[in-house]
Amino acid sequence: MKEKIANFPIMFFAVIMGLGGLSIAYEKLNLVFEISDGVGAFLRCFTSFVFAVILAFYVAKICLNFSGVKAEFSHVIKINFFAAVPISLLLLSILWQKNVAVFNLLFYTGTAIMSVLTLYVISFWINKNLEIKHSNPAWFIPIVGNLLVIIASRDNEPWLWYYFSIGIFFYVVLFAIIFYRILFHDQLPMKFMPTLFIFIAPPAIAFLGVVKLTGEFNTFSMILLNLGLFFAFLVIFMWQNFIKVKFFLSWWAFTFPTAAISIAVLRAYELSSSEFFAFSGIFFFIMLVCEIVYISYFTIKNTLNGEIFKPE
Repeated sequence: MKEKIANFPIMFFAVIMGLGGLSIAYEKLNLVFEISDGVGAFLRCFTSFVFAVILAFYVAKICLNFSGVKAEFSHVIKINFFAAVPISLLLLSILWQKNVAVFNLLFYTGTAIMSVLTLYVISFWINKNLEIKHSNPAWFIPIVGNLLVIIASRDNEPWLWYYFSIGIFFYVVLFAIIFYRILFHDQLPMKFMPTLFIFIAPPAIAFLGVVKLTGEFNTFSMILLNLGLFFAFLVIFMWQNFIKVKFFLSWWAFTFPTAAISIAVLRAYELSSSEFFAFSGIFFFIMLVCEIVYISYFTIKNTLNGEIFKPE
């Protein structure tokens, strides 16, 4: 058991991104179509419980194998998954928004960690001799975290533009680098193929942020929404690229972006009453549920047989 805890991967927090995204997407679906409040309450409590379990195991890893944690924090790819921790806190803050005390604890803790981690990660990129082969869509995770601060906030404050500015600037920069790598250099390793789904998340979350900050469904927000839709359709069109991939925890990269585009198009439906957005939101939500059921099965299976805890 100690060996498993010592090798407990930081990527486990991507599970909370998926479950949190599912819970928020369901709440949006329920808000629009009035399905059942009970399901939403269950998903909120279940996601919070799983987060507590994963956090407890990773804290135990810090105590048992601090050098392993330092190695992950210094790894050119794994460092990006540390942003999943504050993202998890921000997602949970959205789920517990009606409880002011719980919300404040989760939101301000998540925002503080995200702010410091963003500075650290970007300085890490600058100071390290990174190679083009190190670039991959997981680099978007800290950027999405900044955009998520806007969505999680209870109020529309001017300081939220700070996080939107960071998110939208580095989205453009990183997209250019990563797309260049995908087109003109070696293919992504098979274990990172699912992270192509992360291309969906930044424009989808940025759309929600623009609508919240401006209060308008304007041209810029429409461009962001349609970029999210394009990348969603693209990964669906490329489905054959994913069916042969051996299971890795990176499979959870399928889930949060799917939740993000589902929430975004449902919000667009609220603003426009377009049936296309309504049907798209339902379609992506069903797709999200199927992904989570499928990936959860393999996650539980590989956790029980110890495959996940084998050192790389």
